[in-house]
Amino acid sequence: MLKMERLIFTTLCSAFFFTSCVSGEYPKAQNVSWLSINFKTLLMWDPKPSNYSYTVEYSVIGQNRKKNQHCIRTMATECDLSNSLVDLKAIYSADVLSEPLRGVNSDLIEFPHTTSERFTPYEDTLIGRPKFKIEVSKDKRKITLYVEDPLTALFNEQNQQKTIRDVFADELQYKVTFGKATSTGKKTKISASSEIELDRRDVDPGVSYCFNVQAYIPSRSTDKQLGELSQRQCSPGDDKSIFEEYGIGVIATVILLIIMIIVVAIGVTVVCCKRRRNANRSGKEGVPLRSV
Repeated sequence: MLKMERLIFTTLCSAFFFTSCVSGEYPKAQNVSWLSINFKTLLMWDPKPSNYSYTVEYSVIGQNRKKNQHCIRTMATECDLSNSLVDLKAIYSADVLSEPLRGVNSDLIEFPHTTSERFTPYEDTLIGRPKFKIEVSKDKRKITLYVEDPLTALFNEQNQQKTIRDVFADELQYKVTFGKATSTGKKTKISASSEIELDRRDVDPGVSYCFNVQAYIPSRSTDKQLGELSQRQCSPGDDKSIFEEYGIGVIATVILLIIMIIVVAIGVTVVCCKRRRNANRSGKEGVPLRSV
């Protein structure tokens, strides 16, 4: 009986040791994270494999896992799941499995794996920076911004690329941050439309204003409501800088005259000081010494 127990114990230890050694050949993935912009969604991780590979499995929480055909025993450290996450409002998770290279067998039943954080495309994808055009009315009392809804990585049934407006519909708004080109003060305006009008309540006629635009989705959590900030653009205006108003030639002439006046003033001051000093010396030399 004692020999039998020792045999079982030895067998279990050997199995444990063998499993540990094999598992050690396939390190777990590290830093597993989601990177998603305009529904272009990548699962990313480290490190770069050498003598092993990775396989990605994903699923809606509570459902069976699936594999992306492009991410099976791959040497890459990212997997594009944009077309796999069909239900944009579902909550997903993914596993990155460390496996043998293609064509290599292993006795392991379950391979080392690392699970990602949960991800919901509709709530978590970052909205990229929008492009926009500026139009000033003829009477210069109104400025209109025409925002181009950013394209997504999604396609409709006609294989046409969807915009973020197609996805978010009425939930999509735009936040405009603007101010006079010659000032540091800022104002903001929220618009439900991609055509944003600023009238005399917002801007002064004929004045140049600079604008930044970003997508705004108020239904999201506070830290994910705003998209990327657009590039800064400024409208034309009647207000001119001093260089535009007078010209570089005139300004250079004025500066030269000022320098000349300063030089002449310094010269006159020096001459006057010398004359006064000489006069004081002459006066002292003409006074006779007092007798003792």
